[in-house]
Amino acid sequence: MNRFLILACAATLLSTTACGRLEQVGKAPDLTPTEGSNAYYAMASTPFPTSVERRQKADQASLWSGGRQSLLGDRRAEQRGDILTVVVEIDDEAEFSNSSSRKRGGSESLAIPDFFGIPQQLNKKLPDGASTNPAVSTQSSSQSSGDGSTKRNEKLTLRVAATVTDVLQNGVLRIEGTQEIRVNFELRELLVTGYVRPEDISRQNEITYDKIASARVSYGGRGQITDVQQPRIGQQVTDIILPF
Repeated sequence: MNRFLILACAATLLSTTACGRLEQVGKAPDLTPTEGSNAYYAMASTPFPTSVERRQKADQASLWSGGRQSLLGDRRAEQRGDILTVVVEIDDEAEFSNSSSRKRGGSESLAIPDFFGIPQQLNKKLPDGASTNPAVSTQSSSQSSGDGSTKRNEKLTLRVAATVTDVLQNGVLRIEGTQEIRVNFELRELLVTGYVRPEDISRQNEITYDKIASARVSYGGRGQITDVQQPRIGQQVTDIILPF
C-alpha cells in the first residue's frame, strides 16, 4: 500500500511539473515582472523628509546649495529607494592536492607441543586433520592508499544596478539588484543581494562585491539551452530516491 502511495505522489508531482514546462513549448521564457518586487515597493514608497525648515530657508538665501541635486552634492545612495551600481569582478583560482598511504602487517602463533602429555591426548580425540600444534595461529595484513586533487578556476565580471530596499537601525543598507536578458529563446538572470555600509559606496555611487556583507550573487538562466543541459526530471528524482 505504501508503495502505491509513493508512486501516486511521484506521478502527481511529475505531472504537475511537466504541465508547467509544457506551457513554454515553442515560446521564449517569460520575463519576471518588476511590479511587486522588493525594489519596486522601496522606490514607490514615500521616503522620510531629510531637510528641516531652517535648512530650506538657508538654501533659499544662498547661491550654493548643498542638496543632492547640486553640482557638488553627494549623490550616493543613502535611503530606501535609492539606486547604486554593484560591480562584480570575481577572478578566483584554487588548487588542492593530497595523497596518503598506509600499510600494516601482523602475525601471531601459539604452540604447545609438550604439556604433561595433554596435547598428545587431545590430538587422539580430535577429528582427522585437527591438531593442537600449533594451537592458535593468526595472520593479518592491511594496506590502503589514497590520492586526490581539486582544481577550481572562476572568473566573472558584471555590473548591475541595485536598489536600497531597507535601511537598518545602525544605518546599514540592504540592497537588491536583478537583471534579466533574453536572447532568442534563452533568458539570462542575474541576482545580487546583501548589506552595505554607506561609507563604502564610492563617489561614483558604486560598490564592489567584496564590500557587501552576506552577499548572494546568482548568475544563471532558463530556456531551451538550459533544458538540454539539465538531466530529465525522472532522472533527477531517481538520483535522489535510489540508495545505490
